[in-house]
Amino acid sequence: MSLSMLSKPFLWKWERSEKMSRHLLSLAELTTEEAKEILNLSLILKKTRREKLLKMCSGMSAALIFEKPSTRTRVSLDVALSGLGAVPVILSTSEMQLSRGEDLKDTARVLSRYVDAIVARVFKHETLEELAKYSNVPVVNALSDVYHPLQAIADVLTIYEGKNKVEGIKLAYIGDGNNVCHSLIIASALYSMDIRVSTPQGYEPKKEVVKIAENICSNGFSYAWFPVPEKAVKDVDVVYTDTWISMGSEEEKVERLEAFKDWQVNVDLMSKAKSDAIFMHCLPAHKGEEVTDEVFESKNSVVFDQAENRLHTARAVFIFLWKEVG
Repeated sequence: MSLSMLSKPFLWKWERSEKMSRHLLSLAELTTEEAKEILNLSLILKKTRREKLLKMCSGMSAALIFEKPSTRTRVSLDVALSGLGAVPVILSTSEMQLSRGEDLKDTARVLSRYVDAIVARVFKHETLEELAKYSNVPVVNALSDVYHPLQAIADVLTIYEGKNKVEGIKLAYIGDGNNVCHSLIIASALYSMDIRVSTPQGYEPKKEVVKIAENICSNGFSYAWFPVPEKAVKDVDVVYTDTWISMGSEEEKVERLEAFKDWQVNVDLMSKAKSDAIFMHCLPAHKGEEVTDEVFESKNSVVFDQAENRLHTARAVFIFLWKEVG
């Protein structure tokens, strides 16, 4: 996709119809070709001047629903939309009629009469599925308990920038087999990466997610789980970790800190990877727990490039989805 194609106004002046909206609840809804299109589009948008960006989605709007606290997701989506000339409408569920018992399906049907997309950061993935079932505009997962697709797309862009490729990259994910891990597994299948996961027993990623990734059958993809992190990171290009205590599991803090104590990404663990391996973290980081300050602040750390890329890839996702229903 070229910039000239993006600038054609007819792409954005679409009228709602009975045509099925394209949702993004997980990366498994993309083909490998579509995943590559979004990556290429992200690279174009990152280099595009602001005045050109502002014309791309003028007149569009999106409701941003937040059940959970957020920094990167909220700001990147707000700025991404406004930077494209679209209007972000930020909504906290505590301020909506949902808090007073309105049916979720009614909220979806009302919002989709007002806006051109619904983006939601939720506790339960089923909430997104309900929104998508009753919305006639695209619904985007801004984080659920199962997937975090917007983060994974930004991660792939960061890997590409750091390694000049994604196909054939060896990625080690160390820590909790959570929503971020799940999306990275599917991203690895879409972009032909080799992903190695190491978690304590009982904290492995869901088997059904691994099966979904295997069914994508992208050339070069492989998945392996390791009971010890040292084997997972051996000679990899990327070492990735996330918090051990995700939102919603705070009551398990003491138990989790004990279970994960040998899964810290420190200088010794990083030394098992390639010498030019990059360190990634989706943030916020709990330094001294899943990662040491020394690794986090090292020259191999790309965590803030990774955070910035949430902005560029969010723009690409909106353009992709609105083009699909245009």
